[in-house]
Amino acid sequence: MQNVMEVTGLRVAYSGREAVHGVALPVARGMVTAIVGPSGCGKTTLLRTLNRLSELTPGCRVSGEIRLDGDDCLGMDPVQLRRRVGMVFQRPNPFPMSIRENVLYGVKAQGVTKAQHDQILESSLRKAVIWDEVKDRLHESALALSGGQQQRICIARSLAVSPEIVLMDEPAGSLDPRSTAKLEESILALRGDYTVVIVTHELGQAHRISDNLAFMYAGHIVEFGTTKQLFEAPRETATRDYLSGGLVTLPADDDLADLVRGGVAVR
Repeated sequence: MQNVMEVTGLRVAYSGREAVHGVALPVARGMVTAIVGPSGCGKTTLLRTLNRLSELTPGCRVSGEIRLDGDDCLGMDPVQLRRRVGMVFQRPNPFPMSIRENVLYGVKAQGVTKAQHDQILESSLRKAVIWDEVKDRLHESALALSGGQQQRICIARSLAVSPEIVLMDEPAGSLDPRSTAKLEESILALRGDYTVVIVTHELGQAHRISDNLAFMYAGHIVEFGTTKQLFEAPRETATRDYLSGGLVTLPADDDLADLVRGGVAVR
C-alpha cells in the first residue's frame, strides 16, 4: 500500500523540553491509522504536528521531516497544508451558524462556485453518515444538534474541502456510547476514499476501526504494524502489556534509543 505521508526523525519540543523523540511513522493512503498510548506519551503532540498546529503554541520547536505526497510539510505554507490535512478535535466545535453554512464554510473560502455547493454539501454529509438525520434541517443551527451529531458535522466540514488526510484527536472523547458507535460508523465509511489518522485512548475502538496501529510511550513509537498483528502477536513486551491492559514495562529512558531505532521498534 502506498504511503500518502512519511514522517522521519520527528522531534517536537516545548520551551526546550522534548515531547516527541525522533519518531518515524508511515501513513498508508486510504487506510485508518490509530495512535494509542498512555496519557502524556506525546500522541496528541505528534498528531497536531502533522498539520503544524503544534507550532501555534509559543516556544514550540519542530525538527525532522514530514512529507505529504513527497512535498515538504515543514517548509510549506501552513494554511495550504491544513487544507490538505484536516483536523477534527476531541470536543465538537461547530460554528454558530446553520448546518449548511458549517459544512460549506471552507468550501466558500476556496472559491467553489455556488452551483457545486449542494452536491458538496450532500456528499460530505453522506460520507460523515449524518445526511439522513439532518437533510430536512440544513438551515437550522448546528448548535441545536446533539454532541455526537455535532462531531459528525465537524467531520463533514473537514471532508467538504477534499483533504488528503483527516486527523482526529480522540473524537469520541466526549460522546456517549451510542454517539460513539455512530462516529465509528462514519470513520469506517471513509476508508478507501480518505486517509484517517486517529488518536484514541479506547483500545477497543482502535481495534474496531483501524488498519494500522502505532503504540506510543514516553515520546517514542515503541511498535508499529497492522492492527491485527499488534493485537494478536506484538513483537515487544511493552506493546503486549499495554494492549492487554497491564502495566507497561520498558527499559530506562537511556536505553529507549536502543529499543526504538529510527522511531519504530525493532527486536
